[in-house]
Amino acid sequence: MGNCGSKANPTSRRVSDSLKQESPQVQSPRAEKEKEISKLPSNAKEVEDLRKETAGNPLVSFTFSELKFITENFKRENLLGVGGFGCVHRGFITENVKQGLQPVQVAVKVHDADNSFQGHREWLAEVIFLGQLSHPNLVKLIGYCCEGEHRVLVYEFMARGSVESHLFSRMLVCLPWAIRMKIAFDAAKGLAFLHEAEKPVIFRDFKTSNILLDQAYNAKLSDFGLAKNGPVGDTSHVTTRIMGTYGYAAPEYLKTGHLTAMSDVYSFGVVLLELVTGKRSLDKSRPVRQQYLVDWVVPYLTQKKRVLAVVDPRLGKNYPERAVQKVARLAYHCLNHNPKARPLMRDVVDSLEPLQLLA
Repeated sequence: MGNCGSKANPTSRRVSDSLKQESPQVQSPRAEKEKEISKLPSNAKEVEDLRKETAGNPLVSFTFSELKFITENFKRENLLGVGGFGCVHRGFITENVKQGLQPVQVAVKVHDADNSFQGHREWLAEVIFLGQLSHPNLVKLIGYCCEGEHRVLVYEFMARGSVESHLFSRMLVCLPWAIRMKIAFDAAKGLAFLHEAEKPVIFRDFKTSNILLDQAYNAKLSDFGLAKNGPVGDTSHVTTRIMGTYGYAAPEYLKTGHLTAMSDVYSFGVVLLELVTGKRSLDKSRPVRQQYLVDWVVPYLTQKKRVLAVVDPRLGKNYPERAVQKVARLAYHCLNHNPKARPLMRDVVDSLEPLQLLA
């Protein structure tokens, strides 16, 4: 799983409780929360029964003692990262752990029991969504553990960690332009698959820390804890608590709580800006007018010469100007304040495909 659980950047964090809001239909937030809690499965059998209703992928139910064995008792040397949910550890499944399982390196994500309600809900969302969805650009969930207070997920191991760690770390080699375009293309295919699934899914927390890379720099979406089923029938949106990450969340979603697939498209536009500029979506250490990347860079995006001035300086001149200009124009459309004017993710995929040749 790479470092999907790495410490969150303090300037790029999930929306705080003060900005969360309930659906207009909710009369009593406390009563609604109690109702939600009562609906959540609380043991392994209930989880498996719920999962089997929509299951598309076989998942392994691990015991906590098996996970201790896999991670060498969660040895410190195996710690990959720490986040708001808990810790991620490297592990190795050997032939004698479970019958029928092939030896494989894994990432074991342990949810923090102190955050029991929200943590359990996000854990369950990952089990449900990744238990029914399968795509080359979604991280593979191998199994889970629901035992007592333990809530654990076991993923395929993503050797190169998150795009965030590569894009913003001064310790790692600068990502070449061609790799950045491959990441954008892969991530776009993952989002398009979610939006066009039989039961559409809105990712809701698309950002560079939730895009993981394998050894060959294939990009896969991870962390489905905030994902939501999209609207169906004549419904135009899902009304939900405002949750996501500052700097990435669509303005109309922050304002109204109305969530659509176009919310993901906006977030994708922000990530495109990060890939082009090498700068974080939100950074309080920058000058005031440059702290929000979108506000700073959008005026450059439609000007072919000016946009080159905001390209990541670490790239030097090792990028095709024409490709940068095309990506900038695509980002501009994704970031349109009118969600209906943004492109569909399938159209974004079509726009990025020929840029793989230019890269």
